[in-house]
Amino acid sequence: MPPGKDSLDLACLRQAWMRFIESGQMPPEIDPLVAVAWQRCAPRLNPYAPPQWISLKEEVLALTLRQLEGVLGIARPILEDVYQFIEGAGVMLAFVDSTACLLESLGDPPVLEAMGRLGFRRGVFLHEGHVGSNAFASALVDSSPAQFVGAQHFLSELHGLSTAAAPLFDLAGHTVGAVGVLTTVAGHNPHAVGIAVAAARAIENQMQADLVTGEANARATELNATLDAVSEGVLAWDAQGILTHLNAQAGKLLGLKPASVVGRRLAEHITLPEALAHALARGEELNDLETGLGVDGQPRECLISLRVICLPNGEPAAFIATLRRIEQVRRLVHQLVGAQARLTLDDIVGQSALARRVRRQAVAAADAKASVLLQGESGTGKSALARAIHNSSHRANGPFLAINCRAVPRELVLGEFLGFEAGAFNSRHSSGQPSKFELAQGGTLYLEEVEALPLDMQAALLRVIEAGDVIRLGGTRVIPVDARLIASTHAPLEERVAEGAFRADLLFRLSSFLITMPPLRERPEDIPPLLERRLERLSAQLGRATRLTAEARAALIAYPWPGNIRELESALERAALSCDGAPIALEHLPAAVRERRAILPGKPITEPVRSLAEAEKSAILSAFRAARGNVTQTANLLGIGRTTLWRKMKEFNLTMDDFSPS
Repeated sequence: MPPGKDSLDLACLRQAWMRFIESGQMPPEIDPLVAVAWQRCAPRLNPYAPPQWISLKEEVLALTLRQLEGVLGIARPILEDVYQFIEGAGVMLAFVDSTACLLESLGDPPVLEAMGRLGFRRGVFLHEGHVGSNAFASALVDSSPAQFVGAQHFLSELHGLSTAAAPLFDLAGHTVGAVGVLTTVAGHNPHAVGIAVAAARAIENQMQADLVTGEANARATELNATLDAVSEGVLAWDAQGILTHLNAQAGKLLGLKPASVVGRRLAEHITLPEALAHALARGEELNDLETGLGVDGQPRECLISLRVICLPNGEPAAFIATLRRIEQVRRLVHQLVGAQARLTLDDIVGQSALARRVRRQAVAAADAKASVLLQGESGTGKSALARAIHNSSHRANGPFLAINCRAVPRELVLGEFLGFEAGAFNSRHSSGQPSKFELAQGGTLYLEEVEALPLDMQAALLRVIEAGDVIRLGGTRVIPVDARLIASTHAPLEERVAEGAFRADLLFRLSSFLITMPPLRERPEDIPPLLERRLERLSAQLGRATRLTAEARAALIAYPWPGNIRELESALERAALSCDGAPIALEHLPAAVRERRAILPGKPITEPVRSLAEAEKSAILSAFRAARGNVTQTANLLGIGRTTLWRKMKEFNLTMDDFSPS
């Protein structure tokens, strides 16, 4: 086939591929998108090896399909419509999610059987790191349509294929997957990428249409499920001014009985302040307006936030006002200010030999310039120690930037860490972004769960450490950076190195100062001072003395704390919230603490071992219930930000309905 606009010389492609494999030099005739994909694959894959078909377990696949039921429910009929036009053409239509997992396929039975024998089955991952360059992986990584024909696929076993795909974006602009076409080289059609793009746009348009038509019903359902679960005062009324909801907290704050006012006109009992009345007239929302409501002629000072529920046509359908006491807000501000207080090494509690060793090592690390690696189980206080080292160093006046490496999507990690210049990707990125090293200039960059970094980012991180500068993606400027690196992990990095999942040279660079955080069960003598420190802080936060009964104290000291300091602090905080001002007794403690249902060293396991994911999900559920559905309080209990909490809820498929009191 002669080369041209709509054709490819397959033999020349194969020759160019061979030159790249043998010499490592990129032939100039190779399409830039293909070239970049080859460069990503070359360090990780043997081009002559078969694809690594990694697939989801059946139960995980079923869960994934349920989680994406909304998108798949829209995608399936559209793919079926497309298939009607190309039936008999020897192609397979496919849908992959944002992780490049193949979840849906449609096509002629012989083609589906042939692709299945090759490895393309439901549940397999089409990552470049597993199957080499292909249109689906490229569409997800580059956020743009892609087509790979013959030897443009990095693995020789796939040279008989033609793949074309287009990314699929949700209404927030996030990549949710890709749709595309697979066929043989003999059946290659240069217009396949156009078919993929058309299908993707049709799915996106239908998603938007479904949102518009169902938004009012969805919001109404959410309103009914959450109004009674929040700890703040809530009152709601419709467009006609009829009060539709008044929760107990609002009734207590306003001095009204919900049963006697719901269903009546709002104006009969409540006089709105001028600022709130003007916002209602304009359909505007308000956040934390400090004002007063007139209730039966009596002023009630409070902090008001207003939300407007609109119909699909934009007309207001209902209004929701949340009320908080002024003194409650001031107490919250006090808590936040306290949380921002400068944590130093003197705040690392414990007088055991292990705790003193950690402090000595931290003092030495604070005075040095080299990188620091903190290793230890989850909850042992690695993040607190990192902040203390920073605050005790000569960089204390500089920024402290903490990044959770596991929270950054795989396809975005390089751009997030190295930054990018304006226009480096496509039109979806209209402006550039500085690197994390630039943002931490003169201070400390803290990498949590560093073991989650992909290998290509590990190589980039090593280069920055060694060179002391960064080059943004899509740019040529060499930008000097001066940020001290602290990393933490709960994984055995030496084992990861042996497995090929972590670079040995990067481990050497990170561990100039290696500090191992001992688990709490190995230093039980530190539990009493930890309890006292946390009780002091709870007393300040709650505005009342928080004490322990002797029985509760004994149980807390005897428990081995598999979740370490984080679990101890969470247990105390939940107990303090549930004891209603009385001393914390044994009955207020979690059942695991009361019954010592933990995994004790050298003793049989008294309850099944839970995975880390199960433990995280359980902790979120417990914290939400302890906080009575308040998102901010829940995040504070867990020691994470609101954004992280929402991401975890999405990860575990949790909704507000899961947090109703049991």
